[in-house]
Amino acid sequence: MTEKNVRRAAVSALRAWSKGHLYADSLVERQARRNHLSTPDRALLNSILLAVLRNRSLLDHWIGMLRKGKLDHETRDILRVGICQLLLLGIPDHAAVNETVNCARKPVRGLINAVLRRAVAARKTLFSESESLRASIRFSHPEWLCNRWEQQFGHTEMESLLAWNNEPAPVIVRLNTLASHPLDPAKEDQLISLGLESYYQLAGSLPREWVESGQVYIQDPSTRFAVELLDPQPGETVLDACAAPGGKSSLVAAAMNNEGQLLCTDSSEKRIPRLIENLARQQITNTATERFDWTEPAPQMWKSKFDRILLDVPCSNSGVMRRRVDARWRLKPEQLQGLPAIQRLILENALPCLKQGGRLVYSTCSLEPEENEDLILSFLKDFPEVSLLESKQSIPFRDGFDGSYAALLSMKGSA
Repeated sequence: MTEKNVRRAAVSALRAWSKGHLYADSLVERQARRNHLSTPDRALLNSILLAVLRNRSLLDHWIGMLRKGKLDHETRDILRVGICQLLLLGIPDHAAVNETVNCARKPVRGLINAVLRRAVAARKTLFSESESLRASIRFSHPEWLCNRWEQQFGHTEMESLLAWNNEPAPVIVRLNTLASHPLDPAKEDQLISLGLESYYQLAGSLPREWVESGQVYIQDPSTRFAVELLDPQPGETVLDACAAPGGKSSLVAAAMNNEGQLLCTDSSEKRIPRLIENLARQQITNTATERFDWTEPAPQMWKSKFDRILLDVPCSNSGVMRRRVDARWRLKPEQLQGLPAIQRLILENALPCLKQGGRLVYSTCSLEPEENEDLILSFLKDFPEVSLLESKQSIPFRDGFDGSYAALLSMKGSA
């Protein structure tokens, strides 16, 4: 695979992404398969695509400074790919310019070459000028989201959150305590302790055999808050209602030591096979999986059945934008108006499935009050028989992990 074709693959991925066909991580995999990319070429493609999406507004601002006039969509994507390499990824000038120019159609190669060489010449000016840009351009986030977070957190904290989202996320793994041959972290130089039980940051590449054997699962530590509040015990009957792809399900099963019954449901038929695969790989044996949409009332046979219920509801993903780099561009203000109604409905439909004396945890990977504490307070007003026992929230710039929220609920008099 030539470098030219890696740049071409990056442009193709950006074109497909802009049409809303696939998420960024899926596009990397698709282009890697389609172009038979080697491991280094796939890594280069991933770096280029994610860096362009993280810095899209800033790149467009620089393009506007370097070239006046309209550009067709493909030419703009080619310039984004080229300037990103030159100014953000530290790729040598000659390689970035030549390979990017060569991946363009002949009629626009002259234009691409001229703009990229202007970028090389104006590098210092572009960087110094960008320091005074408004946050939405400098950190490449939608203006409405920046305004929202500034009101919620304050200006300094808002910029800290934007900067956090633009940093490449480290690979963090959780050691699987259910594995038949658990890893010994003391013997693995690649594992850097985070001071949290079972969680380690990876130094270097992730050995494929660790994942395939189920010895590790890639997972941010913020995931643990919901399961810690749930506190599932061996022998209990537990429901993970929005389970795919299975990250929290695996934590629940580990806490249960594979003893008892864990029902994992998800509304998406397409996500169920991946859920089953992930659970099997981690040697989880106490689970059943089923497709179910919790915006519908629960079947009668599930009423008052579960000791513990985990509701990791669909959300805005505003707490995990460092890892899901295109989420900032997909999220729209109207979604934040519609999501709480869906989340509330899921909570209302799951509540009757809880046994007397059971625990229910509502969780999101969102930072937004409408999806978190405001929703729970509203729910408690309408369901006075329910108590809020405890809640936890992770804020990235404060806690150093992904953003998340979890609330532990129980029937009054049964905690």
